[in-house]
Amino acid sequence: MITSKHVAEYFLALSDPEIGDSICNLKLQKLVYYAQGFHLAMFDKPLFDEPIMAWEHGPVVESLYHDYKSCGANGIEPPDTVDLHMFKKVQVELLDEIFDVYGQFSAWKLRNMTHSEGPWVKTTRNTEISQESMKKFFKTQLQGN
Repeated sequence: MITSKHVAEYFLALSDPEIGDSICNLKLQKLVYYAQGFHLAMFDKPLFDEPIMAWEHGPVVESLYHDYKSCGANGIEPPDTVDLHMFKKVQVELLDEIFDVYGQFSAWKLRNMTHSEGPWVKTTRNTEISQESMKKFFKTQLQGN
């Protein structure tokens, strides 16, 4: 079963800190959120099972936050290897697309983007963002609405 940590490691492996392209915890959380949202919209099922919470600075997978909180606002070192066998081809394509589209933005730009989107806006702080609200919202994004 794919976990949020696997998705996070996939995104981290795409980063290149040597050229200034690093991912901090805040940015990583938003990339993982977008991956989950678009996966729900496209395939009607979650990419991973952990809940996404509506925290002050946007959507967060709490267990993933704790995995990387020691990095603070600094970039997280990419993993040495990522096991791609756990991902289906369509999932790799989706994650690559998420990284291409959203990975170009800063952590704070992504934070602000999520703060204007229905799933976070309509969820009480520090409670779970429902997969249903994410699926509905991201389906509209796929349709260009």
